[in-house]
Amino acid sequence: MAERFDAVLIGGGQAGLATSCELTRAGVGHVVLERARIGQTWRDLWESFCLVTPNWSVQLPGHPYDGDDPDGYMPRDDIVAYLERYASATHTPIREGIDVAAIDPMEGGGFVVHTSEGELRTDSVVVATGTYGSPLRPHAHTLPPDLLQLDVRGYRDPSTLPDGAVLIVGSGQSGCQLAEELRMSGREVTLACGRAPWNPRRIGGRDAIWWAAETGFLDARFDELPDPEARLWANVVTTGHGGGRDLHLRTLDAMGVSLQGRFLGWDGGRFRFADDLTASLAWGDERYAMFCGLIRKLEDERGWDPVDIPEPGPFLDRSTDATDASGFGTVLFAGGFRPNYGSLVPIPEAFDDLGFPLHEEGQSTVVPGLFFVGVHFLRKRKSSIFLGVGEDAAIVAEQVAARGS
Repeated sequence: MAERFDAVLIGGGQAGLATSCELTRAGVGHVVLERARIGQTWRDLWESFCLVTPNWSVQLPGHPYDGDDPDGYMPRDDIVAYLERYASATHTPIREGIDVAAIDPMEGGGFVVHTSEGELRTDSVVVATGTYGSPLRPHAHTLPPDLLQLDVRGYRDPSTLPDGAVLIVGSGQSGCQLAEELRMSGREVTLACGRAPWNPRRIGGRDAIWWAAETGFLDARFDELPDPEARLWANVVTTGHGGGRDLHLRTLDAMGVSLQGRFLGWDGGRFRFADDLTASLAWGDERYAMFCGLIRKLEDERGWDPVDIPEPGPFLDRSTDATDASGFGTVLFAGGFRPNYGSLVPIPEAFDDLGFPLHEEGQSTVVPGLFFVGVHFLRKRKSSIFLGVGEDAAIVAEQVAARGS
C-alpha cells in the first residue's frame, strides 16, 4: 500500500526546509522530497557564485546563520553546507533522490503524489520547488547551430567556454555578475541589457539590504505592485564578491564591457540590438531614486541625521544597432526564468496567465490542500529569500496544521 502522510513537501531548498521545521513544531507528520540533494538549486550555480545578501540575513526558523562572518556573503558551497547543517539541526524528514512526476487531487480530498519511488498519499501538499523553472532564450532560434548557447545554470567558469568573445543576454543580477567575471578573466564581453534596478552596495556605511529591510522595501506586498507582471522585474543588481562591492551598468562600462540594448537576434552574421540602452539605464535610475526616497522617509521618522546617498554617475551611451558576430564563441542567456508549476500540478486553472499560483497567504484558492512556499512575491518582496521565507513558512505550516485538526 502507498505510504501516507499528513503533508508532503516538494523541494529541499531553504523554502522546503523552513516549512518542514515549522510543520515539525506544529506536530504535523510529513516528508520532504528532493529530486537530487539538499540545496540542489544552489549546487547547480556557477563555481564562483556567492550570496548577494549578507550572511546575517540568513534567518531560517530554528537555526539561523551560524557562522563567524555575519557581514560577509557565503559562497556557493558554504550555502549548501549551511542548508545541510540546517536539515540536521531541525531533524528534517527528507528523502533525497526522489523525483516527483505529478500531483493529482483525489475525489473526496487529499492527493496522490507520483514519485520515482512509487505513490504517496497525503492530505496536504506544499510545493517549494522555487519560482523559476523555465529559462528564457529570447530569439535563440535565430542563432547559428555552431554557436554555443548556454543558460545561467549551464555555466561553470570562464575556462569551460570556447575561445572567443561572449554575448550575455540579460542584465539582471546573474547577467551582470557573469559579465564582470568574464571580463575580469580577460574575455571580450557584450551585454545585451534590459531593465533592472540597482543600488550601491553600501549607503551611509550600511549594507543596502539593511536599508531594504528597515525601510519596508522588502515587506512590500504583491497587491502593492503596479501590475502582476512587475513580479518578473529583475532583482536589484549587486554583488557579494570582494567583500561586497558596487555592480551595475556603469561599473561594467568602466571595466570595458560593451553595453547594448535588448537582444533582437542574429541576422546575416550580426547580432541585432534595440535602441533602448539609455531608456533601460534611466528606468534603473528611477528605481534607485525611489529607494533613496524610502531612506529619507525612514530618517525623518526616526529623527536620524541624513546619510550621504551616492548619486548615479555620468553615462555615455555607445551602443549600436548591430555587432559583428564572427568573433564570438558563446551566447549566454541570463534573462531570467518563468514559473513552471504547471508541469508538477496539471491543473491550469490553479495558476494565472504568467504561471504563478492563485492563492491566499500561500494556500491555493483553486485546489484545497495545495500550498506554495518560496514563490517570488508569494506574500511580500522577501518571500523567496533567506530573510523572508521563514515568515511565509510559519503561515503555511499553521494552515496545513489547521486542516488536520
